[in-house]
Amino acid sequence: MERNVFGRLIGGVLGLSSLGALGALGFVFGGAPTPPLPGKSEGEWRLLEPVRYENLSIFPVVSARAYDTSWFLTLDEGLASGEVQVREQGSDGMARSRDGVVRPADSNGASVNQLVLINRSKRPLLLLAGELVSGGKQDRIIGKDRLVPVGSKPLPLDVFCVEHGRWSSGASFTDAKTIVHPSVREQATLQRDQGRVWNAVRSGTTAEASPSADEARLAAPRIARTIQDEAPTESYQKIYESREVRGSVEMYVEEVQRRFARETSGLKGEHVVGVVVAYGGEVAWSDIFASSDLFQQYWKKLLRSYVVEALARPGYREVASRENAGEFLRRLNGRIHEETEPGVYRWREINEGRLSQIELDAMEPKLVTLHRVLIHRTN
Repeated sequence: MERNVFGRLIGGVLGLSSLGALGALGFVFGGAPTPPLPGKSEGEWRLLEPVRYENLSIFPVVSARAYDTSWFLTLDEGLASGEVQVREQGSDGMARSRDGVVRPADSNGASVNQLVLINRSKRPLLLLAGELVSGGKQDRIIGKDRLVPVGSKPLPLDVFCVEHGRWSSGASFTDAKTIVHPSVREQATLQRDQGRVWNAVRSGTTAEASPSADEARLAAPRIARTIQDEAPTESYQKIYESREVRGSVEMYVEEVQRRFARETSGLKGEHVVGVVVAYGGEVAWSDIFASSDLFQQYWKKLLRSYVVEALARPGYREVASRENAGEFLRRLNGRIHEETEPGVYRWREINEGRLSQIELDAMEPKLVTLHRVLIHRTN
């Protein structure tokens, strides 16, 4: 029936010559969208004025569209309820290797770069790259965005370690309610290199500093002192939630959140669905979701991750323009790498110059882009 309605709508606009209009209709009604013209933004997103504090600028992204995303379960919700479990590989007596790649493992089959996830809920589970799970033999982060369907078998899950100095039994895995900051997410999501992930944890940022930049408030020597005094296993969570770091981060977060709430209050017919983030004059990152509800579920830990990155990056006197931030709403033109689990999700990576775009589409109950990231690569 939905297909017939869609057909009548398309038939009603056959007189239109604008390919952009047809592409927009495809996006609205959940069909396969016609790619937007170069330089045009996807959907009907709009940037608000930036929220600025020190070297950080956050541009709220708003939309008049509303998708129902209550169908999907987040990692926070699943681990808190016990409906989702994360285990070391081999802890249930079954050794797994999904792709045949040899990874470091102990005699029990546990692997640095793979865990096992079980979804016992009645909703598909949404995982975002960079989400941290704490416990087991080491703390890990999710390697890439994906959906885990209802009733699936124990799933081999690709992860990256963010605790270099421990490989011993610990407590059961729990959600740390943390997404690692963009420099670490970039190394996991795009470089897919464990060594680069560890280096990003230790150095704070992978962005290069210009000669005119001011020293970062969370520079590598300060991180090294924190590791020595409070985080001997180089645990991401212990480093960036240590006494030395926490005070600066929380004060920064509170001020940015206060300004963000003021800028986004009073919206009529629109809702905040994401943000574009800049450090100094460089627009560096965006996270955009299918609904304001989904955005709100991730916003607190995303904001903290952006602040950690801001503190780790050198200070700049330049500020990013709204025009440059608007470029992060367009679809890139470049080589596409795509992975699909039929009937569950589709994952895409598009690269254009130093920009990389990653999208996660849910295939059911209808096609919708749940999460979209655009990254200005640091290396």
